[in-house]
Amino acid sequence: MSECKSCQSGVAEAVVIHPRSVKGLFRSFKSAVLVAAYTVYFILPWIPWSRPVGDPQAVMFDLVSKKFYIFGLVVHAQDIFWLAALLFLAAVLLFFATALAGRVFCGYFCFQTLWTDAFRWIESFIQGDRIKRIRLDKQPWNTEKILKKGCTHFFWMVLAFSTGLTFTLYWAYAPQLVVDFFTGNAASAAYYTTFGLMITTYIAGGLMREKVCQHVCPYARFQSVMIDKDSLVPTYDPKRGEGTAGRAKPIKLLKTLEQRQEQGVGDCVDCGMCVQVCPVGIDIRDGMQYACIQCGLCIDACDTIMDSKGWDRGLIRYESENGLEKGKTHFFKLRTYGYGLATIGSVLFLLWSMSAQRPVDGSVRQIRSPLYVRMSDGRIQNRYFIKVENKTMQPARFELTLAGLDNAEVDMGKIPDFDLKPDESQRLMIKVRKAMKSTDPKNVEFQFVLTPKSGAVKEPLIMNSQFIAP
Repeated sequence: MSECKSCQSGVAEAVVIHPRSVKGLFRSFKSAVLVAAYTVYFILPWIPWSRPVGDPQAVMFDLVSKKFYIFGLVVHAQDIFWLAALLFLAAVLLFFATALAGRVFCGYFCFQTLWTDAFRWIESFIQGDRIKRIRLDKQPWNTEKILKKGCTHFFWMVLAFSTGLTFTLYWAYAPQLVVDFFTGNAASAAYYTTFGLMITTYIAGGLMREKVCQHVCPYARFQSVMIDKDSLVPTYDPKRGEGTAGRAKPIKLLKTLEQRQEQGVGDCVDCGMCVQVCPVGIDIRDGMQYACIQCGLCIDACDTIMDSKGWDRGLIRYESENGLEKGKTHFFKLRTYGYGLATIGSVLFLLWSMSAQRPVDGSVRQIRSPLYVRMSDGRIQNRYFIKVENKTMQPARFELTLAGLDNAEVDMGKIPDFDLKPDESQRLMIKVRKAMKSTDPKNVEFQFVLTPKSGAVKEPLIMNSQFIAP
């Protein structure tokens, strides 16, 4: 038995996958998603948005002020639970989609898939389609190969750099950051982020490509837990494709469907197109495999061959195991109902929490060093730090009073009221003095009441605290 040289040397030869171009429904959908995703990603930081405070940028994550601006929505640091809810929504939505239709997220919406698609398009545009790229890889290094390979990697780096820089633009005012970046005046974090993401994008999208899906991404490993016999996945129909005598090429006496059926040969003409278009290089005819990202390109390739021969489509199609064997698929079961309800619940919670966001937020902290001070006139004084945040885009004024603490005096220094600019917070030290009787309790629960006097806030803000006496 002969052995390949790579096997004899003990070193496995790296196989470079060069997918063939294909046209069809799923390829068109993938391309539409890619264009939409790239348009949103690269254009979003440049959309202007006027607001009373903050830079006029539609989407900006301002770490300095600890605020995320998303069009008309302002996310404050206290709203971090929204992120937890959003991550939960993303998880259950992924589980729900996977239970119904397999790894559709990987095939159409994953960042790795989208960027790899773009990198491969650049490679195909410069080097040609599959056959030309394979021939270029095999030929010795010459002027043509150096020029084409060099241009390919150059434009890969351009795309990778654009990806890294655009990501950085989300965290500062984009027009100013671009000027500062190319004049050397940007913060060091901007350069680290841009070039770090540039390198990782170049490696993942240009060099590793499908290996990220096969060996790095954990989703490929635990997808089998979420996919069952009723999940729709790209499936080869072996009964139709193999018949009783197996698949065969359309040679003489096996060209028409009638001739093939007479001899028990299946509809699969063994053209290999489904393998050639696969971005991860698998053969869907071997059954379900963990490396399959279920992009549907093998379906487009097979449908193209079937159309050229005038045969029915669907030899390879999105189908469940039960649908293939029993002709019926049960889409909605206890598990999918659970995922669906969790998805709806998380969406409703996010919408409710955003709509119920309080326009003003406040907190009070008692200064306990010392717990109290006895004044020269015998009154007891406690001190507090009060922080008030105006989350509206209008200026606001609040009057501070006490509730539940009779005959007490509030001392705010020389500041009569809380005057807050749009989206501004203030932190003041407040002194509360009260004459105590021997019969009064040592600890008295009371409330600070912030009553709006002007601005968009209409309801008073009540903050609980306590007054401590000797």
